[in-house]
Amino acid sequence: MSFLLRVVTWWNSQTLGTQLFTARKGTRVGEDEQGNIYYQTGDGKRRWVIYNGESEASRVAPDWHGWLHHTWDQPPTEKPLTRKAWEKPHQENLTGTPAAHVPAGSLRRAAPIARSDYEAWQPE
Repeated sequence: MSFLLRVVTWWNSQTLGTQLFTARKGTRVGEDEQGNIYYQTGDGKRRWVIYNGESEASRVAPDWHGWLHHTWDQPPTEKPLTRKAWEKPHQENLTGTPAAHVPAGSLRRAAPIARSDYEAWQPE
């Protein structure tokens, strides 16, 4: 079943074409804490990521994102980014998941708060 998924879908890890290209031209550069694996061609001009699971760009940490987009030449495995004390750890986009932010007054809350500063318009 996983072979069939790789043939017909691109959002589950990698397609068959990507796997063949990676095997032929890719050089493994490193892996992040989520299990995503990063590759580049021998000349370093093309860089890509093989996701561990669903292909979601927000799962790429900022240090690897900078390397993928040629912001810096050395991957985080060779020259890690310096972290500031106030920086939070990387978190993927949670939109559409149960852990997504739900603001006050949202209909997604179990018990929306009552608002006294708004009165709905009623046609006469």
